[in-house]
Amino acid sequence: MLKWDGHTHTQFCYHGSDAPLEQYVERAIALGFQRYSVTEHPSLPIGWVNDRKLFDELGMPEHELEQYFQYVMNIKKKYEKEIEIVIGLELDYLHGRQDYTDQLVTKWGHVLEEVIYSVHYLPAADGNYCVDFTSDDLKQNLLAYYGSMEKLVDVYFDHIELTIQQAGKLPMNARIGHINLIRKFQKQLPSLNEAQFHARLERLLPLLQTNGVGVDVNVAGFRVTSCEQEYVPEWFIKKCMELDIPVVYGSDAHKPEQVGLFWNWYEQIVSSK
Repeated sequence: MLKWDGHTHTQFCYHGSDAPLEQYVERAIALGFQRYSVTEHPSLPIGWVNDRKLFDELGMPEHELEQYFQYVMNIKKKYEKEIEIVIGLELDYLHGRQDYTDQLVTKWGHVLEEVIYSVHYLPAADGNYCVDFTSDDLKQNLLAYYGSMEKLVDVYFDHIELTIQQAGKLPMNARIGHINLIRKFQKQLPSLNEAQFHARLERLLPLLQTNGVGVDVNVAGFRVTSCEQEYVPEWFIKKCMELDIPVVYGSDAHKPEQVGLFWNWYEQIVSSK
């Protein structure tokens, strides 16, 4: 099995660590990883969320993208004899602003080797709100707007389905990021309908297969005290493998010490098939 961390961040992440990428990569090498994908958050359309301070933390400014790509290309060359570095981004599904994403991919497609495509935002009464900022923010701005957890979860998965369709059109490899991110604050929210989650996840399987899109087996939920659960359930991973849908472990590291966390959990699942 290829030991691959397929979802990681850098000092270009304004809600993560300012540690240099070298520290992340050297930890990956020390842990025996053979491939390492760098998938930073790019810029967002101005005013995508109303909170300016939060907006400034969500993605790098547009003018930094060139610096980011050059930096990762340099790291790729520096460590080429020790580990394979893959140059990527974590794109956001921008409902109603696909043009922004299309322009970004067109501009940087010549260096962009792969993409994690994620749903972090849902529309509400007066704009877009994060599903993973704080539990209070989610309750006040999304749950109150949609009226119930069941409705909110359905809208979230509707957007996941749209994301898969968009990801399938990309010219590079793409995976759907942390499919169950809506569960990040599950311990602080009204109870979730597990049958609903199972049914909505089942619906994704033929979409992933038809569109040739993989799955980011994201373990970051284990690190979050309000979740303490993986973002991709074991049964779903195994079903993807049966259908030849690519699954790739993702630490979603925002600090060097998070690289490789919970790899053993993932390895045990994919090795037991």
